[in-house]
Amino acid sequence: MKTLTGAIAAILMFSGVAFAANAEGKIARLDKETMTLTLDDGASYKLSEEFSVEDYSEGMSVMISYDTIDGKKIVLQIIPD
Repeated sequence: MKTLTGAIAAILMFSGVAFAANAEGKIARLDKETMTLTLDDGASYKLSEEFSVEDYSEGMSVMISYDTIDGKKIVLQIIPD
């Protein structure tokens, strides 16, 4: 019984790590120096070096998928609307 309880606790503990969050809106600011994207609601997201910022522009409607790591919202995917 202890093994089953431990296994269930481990599954519950790690299950929240695998889910990304989504946000959508218009790009209000795109800072190429800091690789930061800010949506029109004021929320900011960090872009990794794999994103080509030239593909995106201010005013563009997007949906982004992100994960929060060390308190920072890291973009996993950007989908233009």
